[in-house]
Amino acid sequence: MESPEIFERGNWGSKIAFIFAASGSAIGLGSIWRFPIMVGLNGGAIFVLCYILSVFFIGFTVMLAELTIGRHTQKNLVGALKAIKPNTPWKGVGFMGIITGICILSYYSVVAGWSAGYLYKTIKGAFRGEVTWQASDAIFKTFAADALAVLIFLFVIIAITTFVISKGVKSGIERWSKILMPVLFILIIILSIRAITLPGSETGLSFYLKPDFSGFNLNVLFFAVGQAFFSLSLGMGTMTVYGSYITKKENLVSSAGWVCFSTTLVALLAGIIIFPTLFHSLQLTPEQFKQDFEVGTGIMFQAFPIIISKMPGGYIFGIMFFSLLLIAALTSTISMLEVPTSYLVDEKQWSRKKAAVLIGAGSFVLGIPSALSNGGVPFLTKLNIMVVMDLIFGNILLALGGVLISVFLAFSWKVKNSLKEISIGSKKFRLRSLWTFNIKYLAPVVVSLILVFIVMKNIL
Repeated sequence: MESPEIFERGNWGSKIAFIFAASGSAIGLGSIWRFPIMVGLNGGAIFVLCYILSVFFIGFTVMLAELTIGRHTQKNLVGALKAIKPNTPWKGVGFMGIITGICILSYYSVVAGWSAGYLYKTIKGAFRGEVTWQASDAIFKTFAADALAVLIFLFVIIAITTFVISKGVKSGIERWSKILMPVLFILIIILSIRAITLPGSETGLSFYLKPDFSGFNLNVLFFAVGQAFFSLSLGMGTMTVYGSYITKKENLVSSAGWVCFSTTLVALLAGIIIFPTLFHSLQLTPEQFKQDFEVGTGIMFQAFPIIISKMPGGYIFGIMFFSLLLIAALTSTISMLEVPTSYLVDEKQWSRKKAAVLIGAGSFVLGIPSALSNGGVPFLTKLNIMVVMDLIFGNILLALGGVLISVFLAFSWKVKNSLKEISIGSKKFRLRSLWTFNIKYLAPVVVSLILVFIVMKNIL
């Protein structure tokens, strides 16, 4: 039998520590890598507008719901649902979140591995001098198809993530996040300023910031909602776990608001870096871009070396940026691994180290097909494994998880009970009426309708 102190839950040392850690979970490759891909695939600025509205009306709503459930119960999502509604099927939502998180971690870690690989390439001088789009595209495709290299970097990412999680909340997640998050903000702001000063950047900014409402459809709205859930780490229990480490004296409303704001800000800045750089390099009009340009999973890795090569001291900035990207990736992989780890610690009384190592090893094995699906193994490339995994787990199941959490809080636990928990540390909840309406009606109804449409269109 393990000693009792192994099972003692941690707490954030302060509100700012939670915001850094939760923002670190949210501000990862979801904002810097995935968001620009979604923008490029879904019509540019109209997607950006839908994303911002999704974060405000749905993302914040579900974020506050998860934090409230977590702090009230001091448990992971499975344990929380069991504690509030014992002997009911609701705990199944928690298990779905755990499975979703592990599957996202598996392919997300592949992209995190790309970040580590690009840091190594940058240090070796691969992007010195003028870098064209064609050259950058060729470098990425060659690298992504190198089976041995991507598997090595995948292993490194999983190993680092497992090590941090095994150290727990204060000595692991909190310590790293407090150091890394400020660095992320500073570097991305510098790069975005350089991007908008490139010749021809105004064309990219127009595509990115001037909505074409004729391009709006349910597909765009679905992927905007899915991106909001992905970038905010919602729908799989991450924020429930992080909420369980928040003390009663903290303001849940402002905490949720700061995480949503910081995540959205970084996503918008990432787009400001990528699209002006892209249009500067290719010299395309927005119409030509929509018709002729094929947006792939490597768009960020294709665009960033170009802007870095055009900066004074580009070599140093390149090392700094890909270090930033690796930091962002790790803060997110850490949060994803924390969900199943906290379940095994809380519910099965495993030691944190044993739980982290087991889930980390499983995630590595599960990530191998995604790692080899970008040219490494033709069969897997043809099946487009990473894209399929992202559609199922990164969009559909995250959104479904968000719907079910909303329904649970609103109609099973009841809004009045959740508001009692929110009021502890949040005496003036000015958005109380709006949040109540959103959690009861807007979030579950709108997301459910979109989910039905997408499943019928893409799967049935």
